[in-house]
Amino acid sequence: MKTKKSARKYAASGKLKHAIQSRHKHQQLKKQIERRKGRKHTGKSQVSDKRRLPKDEEEEEDEDEEEERGMIRQKKGAKKLAQSDASSDEEGEFGKSEDESGASDISEDDDASFASVDDLEDDDEGAAHLMELSKLAEKDPEFYKYLQENDKELLEFKLNDKMDTISDEDMEEGIPSTDGDEDEATPTLTPEVLKGWQKAILEHRSLRALRKLLVAFRSATYANDEGANVAWVINNSAVFDKVVTTALKYTPVVLDHHIPYRKLPNGRYKPPLQSPKQQTLTRLVSTFFSSILHLLSQITDPQLLVTCLVESAKMVPYIVGNRKVVKAYLKACLSLWSSPSVDNKDEMETEDQGNAGGDKVRIGAFLCIRKIALGSDESLLDMVLKGTYSTFLRNCKSTNVHSLPAINLMKNTGADLYSIDPATSYQHAFGYIRQLAVTLRNTLKAKPSSKDPGKEGKEKNKKGSSEPHKQVYNWQFVHAVDFWSHLLSRNCEMDSESELRPLIYPLVQVTLGAIKLVPTVRYYPLHLHLLSSLLNLSRHTHTYIPLPPYLLTILTSLVSISKPKPSTLKPLDLEVIIRVPTSYLKTKVLLDNIIDELLYILAEWGAGVQNSIAFPEIMLPVVVGLKRCVKFTKQTGRAHHHGGGGGDDHNKAVRGIKTLIERIEEGSEWVRERRRKVGFAPNDRSQVDRWQSTVKVAETPLGKYAAVLKKTRERNRKLLEKARRGEEEYLQQ
Repeated sequence: MKTKKSARKYAASGKLKHAIQSRHKHQQLKKQIERRKGRKHTGKSQVSDKRRLPKDEEEEEDEDEEEERGMIRQKKGAKKLAQSDASSDEEGEFGKSEDESGASDISEDDDASFASVDDLEDDDEGAAHLMELSKLAEKDPEFYKYLQENDKELLEFKLNDKMDTISDEDMEEGIPSTDGDEDEATPTLTPEVLKGWQKAILEHRSLRALRKLLVAFRSATYANDEGANVAWVINNSAVFDKVVTTALKYTPVVLDHHIPYRKLPNGRYKPPLQSPKQQTLTRLVSTFFSSILHLLSQITDPQLLVTCLVESAKMVPYIVGNRKVVKAYLKACLSLWSSPSVDNKDEMETEDQGNAGGDKVRIGAFLCIRKIALGSDESLLDMVLKGTYSTFLRNCKSTNVHSLPAINLMKNTGADLYSIDPATSYQHAFGYIRQLAVTLRNTLKAKPSSKDPGKEGKEKNKKGSSEPHKQVYNWQFVHAVDFWSHLLSRNCEMDSESELRPLIYPLVQVTLGAIKLVPTVRYYPLHLHLLSSLLNLSRHTHTYIPLPPYLLTILTSLVSISKPKPSTLKPLDLEVIIRVPTSYLKTKVLLDNIIDELLYILAEWGAGVQNSIAFPEIMLPVVVGLKRCVKFTKQTGRAHHHGGGGGDDHNKAVRGIKTLIERIEEGSEWVRERRRKVGFAPNDRSQVDRWQSTVKVAETPLGKYAAVLKKTRERNRKLLEKARRGEEEYLQQ
């Protein structure tokens, strides 16, 4: 058979002989790698020597192998040879088709799969290399400038970073195993070795150095576990901290250099494009995250926890395709996000420092959860929203002065997560608010327990049948209402046309129905919690919610108590109770606390409608109800004065009510004076809205009075906190 002209020309150039020699060389190298795998457990020192091949030799072998593939294609036809010599795009297309067909044979032939990745990286003369350098200059100008000044050869030739032949055995180094190796053969990690890895990563973004660093990270993670097959022994705490910190901080930089993920304009992201290199590095990152999860369950240092959370959040886009790892990571982050504050009396001296560190950990966990939710896949957001709300409810079953800050932090950060996509959050919020409504309906339908002891004993066997109102009158229901009111307030204030705005009405109806469920003095603190949530909702969404009827009902029932019992009990902290203790019932301390809170809520509600042009008409029924309470109090005091009782039991309440009436009347007169100057009718809605927008509530009489009450309330709260701490410190002595 006659040889083609192109083949003869190729042979005459001397490249054929060079290709044959390079193939023999490649076969010898492959045999060395196979022998290294066979002697992995018996000769680790030899393995490390064979891994450290000279960089120039590796580059030469890759070039020779490429020429050899070109020679084979020449034998098939001159046309394919010309296409191969023209550009290296054909190799990239081969890698793409290989990725689309699946990577099921990666574990069978790791060398072949990583060789295809090397082909994608080694286009030193094509347009791909120039594009890679231009991206490097745009994305990391400081590193590009460093290369120009210190190592210009890296910019003149192809990238020196080569994918290691990372076998499954190598990736499993450091994983706990039942059959461990002898500790005598395990090398000790030194700072010098770690510095060498750091230098390779910083200068060349070396994937080989990254793999070795992650193997050392796994060894550090499982160092204290019995029966762990670790690749390195770490005996120094400084080396341990350095390994953990280096792996967490350097890995995102290397990943962003080799397989950057796509950032969308709205703050979201898409995972890296599919490629053989991406699949290999994703496996490596998944193994890295399993080590991170184990580390999160072991360490207790707040600073190290924050570092681990913040840095791992940068690598979330690389694991969103692995739902098993994502779910485990989300579960760990939710656990840290909902971790309680320090509540041990033996640790009161360091409570502030513990809470500060705990807040940093919770915020770091929140950033990780938010990073997962920002993925382009909507199923990730659904998973985050469900986990966030269920975790929040589980951790607010009981509330005290120590756990309240953590619960408030969960409310604020949870509302931020639900604000990422209001359209998706609407479906979840509608379902959860409906659950509250169904619980309230079932409680209203349930019959109270019978007075017959026999029947009562039978009914107690059924869940919630003895006291059905406790299904609603609990901390979970109260915090759930406050959470949804906070979410709606936040979104509707920023966007008046928010998708969540239709949920205001059902939430208000459920809350008002819960207030009317058990109208007794014992549950007045719970009523005040629900009314405060509605007040916050009304003020931020500019929605009129009729709160005064419910407030005046509570106020009338309190002032009707003829003779409050004097008591030396300390004032109640209404923020952390929903049910009045029996010892406080009908005491003057309880009445003063609740009436002060009532007047504050009523003043805040009035200040919210002070900018309305119909303020005098809106507040007229409120003034009438307050005056009726004052009159009723005087009659009750006069009757007891003639009967030998004291008439000054409600003097403090009467003074507060009268002051509020005066401020409301001043605000009404203030609005009437400005209404006389307008020249439009009440039905001209655009002019009314324009007039109301010019009113500054802080400058109105009722607005100033509400600000004074707020300052007084905050001062009393601080005094109560100091008294609580002082008492506990005294008890410790």
